[in-house]
Amino acid sequence: MGRAELESLLADVRRVRIGIVGDFCLDAYWDLDPSLSEPSIETGLATRAVRAQRYSPGGAGNVAANLVGLGVGPVRLFGVLGDDPFGREMLRIFGRLGVDASAMLVQETGWSTAVYVKPVESDAESNRIDFGNANALDPAVGSRLLASLRASLPSLDLVIVNQQLAHGIHTAEFRRDLAALITESSRGARPVPFLADSRAFSDSYSGAMRKINDREAMRLCGREWGGDEPVPLEDAGRAAVELAARWGATLFLTRGPRGILVQEGGEAHVVPGLQILGRIDTVGAGDSALAGIAAALAAGRDAREAAELGNFAAGVTVQKLFKTGTVSPAEVLAIGADPDYVLAPELAADPHRARFHEGTEIEVVTEAPAGRRITHAIFDSDGTVSTLREGWERIMEPMMIHAILCDGWRTAEERVYRTVQERVRDYIDKTTGIQTLVQMTGLVEMVREFGLVPADRVLDAKGYKAVYNEELLALVRARLGKLVRGEVSVEEYTLKGSLRLLADLDRAGVELHLASGTDQGDVEAEAEALGYAGLFKGRIHGSIGDVKHEAKRVVLERILAGIGPRGLAGLVTFGDGPVELRETHKRGGYCVGVASDEVRRFGLNLVKRARLIRAGADLVVPDFTQAREMLALLGVPGGAA
Repeated sequence: MGRAELESLLADVRRVRIGIVGDFCLDAYWDLDPSLSEPSIETGLATRAVRAQRYSPGGAGNVAANLVGLGVGPVRLFGVLGDDPFGREMLRIFGRLGVDASAMLVQETGWSTAVYVKPVESDAESNRIDFGNANALDPAVGSRLLASLRASLPSLDLVIVNQQLAHGIHTAEFRRDLAALITESSRGARPVPFLADSRAFSDSYSGAMRKINDREAMRLCGREWGGDEPVPLEDAGRAAVELAARWGATLFLTRGPRGILVQEGGEAHVVPGLQILGRIDTVGAGDSALAGIAAALAAGRDAREAAELGNFAAGVTVQKLFKTGTVSPAEVLAIGADPDYVLAPELAADPHRARFHEGTEIEVVTEAPAGRRITHAIFDSDGTVSTLREGWERIMEPMMIHAILCDGWRTAEERVYRTVQERVRDYIDKTTGIQTLVQMTGLVEMVREFGLVPADRVLDAKGYKAVYNEELLALVRARLGKLVRGEVSVEEYTLKGSLRLLADLDRAGVELHLASGTDQGDVEAEAEALGYAGLFKGRIHGSIGDVKHEAKRVVLERILAGIGPRGLAGLVTFGDGPVELRETHKRGGYCVGVASDEVRRFGLNLVKRARLIRAGADLVVPDFTQAREMLALLGVPGGAA
């Protein structure tokens, strides 16, 4: 789905009418401040002082908030509240959202508004406090609720069925009568589609489409999936086929960071997960996905497009920390107009699935199109050709940790230090290949997020880049000095086989481009020192200190403008970072991932391999020692027969 199609869908969503029948909850975030604690006069125990409190709708309420955020027109709610302050707060929030809560019923006895109280202290949630776990629905209240839903069906384009609570509205009697209403609607003159998302009763809603997660699907098929490991696509696919056949309905199977699997009419469609660079909070992501799917279906889109919108919506909300986030059309466009997908996650995670070109160490992920002729080649610089900057991660990691911990980096608690270290390592891994200034922009955000540095001492991106560059360039200058003095040869600072590969491509008439996130002047100087600058004939592109100017993206756009869409078959990109491969993959070019051990300058680095396959690598090579065989696979003259 391109930007124009996404904009059209978001415009159509504004005209749909959706009803939600389900478990409406309230998420309460209480920010605790130990400095305000004092002994209780009654008990002598220390109090837990709340500095601030925030309330937002959860469960079916969060689905409603996301629909409103997406711009959906009338949203009508069908649920039950308690006669308590939390219920009144929820109605106040619904009024502010502009949803129609006139069908929400209050059960005065035997019912408390469902509330999840989440105390937050030192940037972490402590034990949750729940209300509503002993609720018992009055059958008369349930009947009134379904009667109201039946009367509203002619004015709705789709109904979402939400079941969140073990002790909510979905009693056996209510489920039976709701299923009968779904069947009744499907046989009417104007059938209204139903989409059910149920934690415990997915088998109950005959006639409704289903949205479930992969672990729930495995459980429903009698195959519990324990541990933290994600459900492989093959297993999720088998479960989807079985459940879609059992229910005779379209199934949306969410797979967390691995995207959404759609099973419809005997056909399966996989919508990949999104690459998210920063910290994530998955609370409410399923509600956002459900809202996106429902909105697109109500607008008349097919199941795959609905899954794409749901995927984008979830990708937005997982980036909103310590709140049940919602999504807006602008945020969907920002993440969905040019999305960064995580590709082939199962293959990336399991080297044993690798398939190699016969007699070589060249892993073939996607076969090159037959009869192709390579005309343009883009090379990343650091780690793909040059190893002058090998070890940059070992400089960036402590530099970022020190920036976040400030003066206390030597005395920080072990827990705090490890938390910061894990965040930094994860961020470096995800941003390898982008320009340094963009990485430092992310560092500024992390420094502010952890809040350990006084505001007046937080540097801007250029300030942190200067600190990092000073340390890195000292390493590079020392290595160049050895080269100038003749203590080492050029081969000591280039990936094995890379210089011969560049020369072979140049002789074959392939137009070479060098693209890097390193500063322009440094890239040019290092290419000259290592002796391959002349092969690029002035086509060397580095960072110019503008976060909006991504060298690799600019080069791709420039090449595409020159060769046109038909010339994509002749484009290949070589790189050891995800950025260059991802940008090439999105534009239809062919990608060679270079997963080398930079210390040895040859041999496979499994961490890099996984990163590059997720980014869209078609071939993965450990180095260029088998360059002739690789060129033959690419159809370049001079390759091995």
